[in-house]
Amino acid sequence: YGDPFLLEMKETLFNSIVREGPSVPVKMAARDFVVHRTEHMTQASTVLMIDMSRSMFLRGCFLAAKKVAIALDSLIRSQYPRDSLYVVGFSNYAVELKPQTLPQLALNDYVYGTNMQHGFQLARSLLAKHRGNRQVIMITDGEPTAHLEENGRASFAYPPTYKTIQQTLSEVKRCTRDRIVINTFMLERGPYLTEFINQMTRINKGRAFFVSPDRLGEYILVDYVSGKQRRRASTRRARIA
Repeated sequence: YGDPFLLEMKETLFNSIVREGPSVPVKMAARDFVVHRTEHMTQASTVLMIDMSRSMFLRGCFLAAKKVAIALDSLIRSQYPRDSLYVVGFSNYAVELKPQTLPQLALNDYVYGTNMQHGFQLARSLLAKHRGNRQVIMITDGEPTAHLEENGRASFAYPPTYKTIQQTLSEVKRCTRDRIVINTFMLERGPYLTEFINQMTRINKGRAFFVSPDRLGEYILVDYVSGKQRRRASTRRARIA
C-alpha cells in the first residue's frame, strides 16, 4: 500500500525459532514477520470547531476556547508536524479561522445563532482532502439553534426547531459515513444540549465531555496527546498474516 516495510528483525527471528526450533538456516514463514509501522501511520487531521455564539462571549467561555486553539496549534506544529489542524468558528454561519487571527476576534452584536450544521459541513469539506485519522473537536456551551435553508441563508430560532435539530444530525451522519469522529467538549450542562449530544454520540460514536472553561485546555491537550499515543501503540507492530 505504499507504506515503508521496516522489519523488526529480532522479533521476526524469535517467531521463526519458536515455530521451527533452532536450526540453520532459519526457516521463515510469512506469519513470522513483525513490521515496525512508522509515525506517519498515525497521522491525524483535526478540525477544532469553536462556538462563537453570544453566550460563549458573555459567559467568558470564548476566551478559554481561543487559548485552547492557540495552544493546540502550537503543540501540533512543534510535536506533530505531519498532523493538520483547522479552526472553524460557528455562530449564524461557520467560517474557517486562522490561528493567528484568534486573539483579535470579538463579539458581533448583530449575530445570533449556533449553527453546528454549517460547522460540520465546513469541517467535512476541509477534512476531505486528508487520509488517515480524521476528527472534529467541538467546543460549545449550547445546543444548535440555527441551520442553513435550501437557499443558503441561516435560519435561527430559540428554542431550537425540529428542523434545526434534524438538519444538524443529518450532517453528523454524513461525517460518520466519511469516518470522521466528532468529540464534544460541553461548557454547560443544559437539558437541550445534553439531549442533543446524546443523540449525536449515538450516531457518530464519538465522545462527549463536560468541562469547566478553566480546565478546557488541560482536557483537550491531554486528550489529543493521549489519542496519538493510543493510535501509535495500536499500529506500532503488526504481523503479516
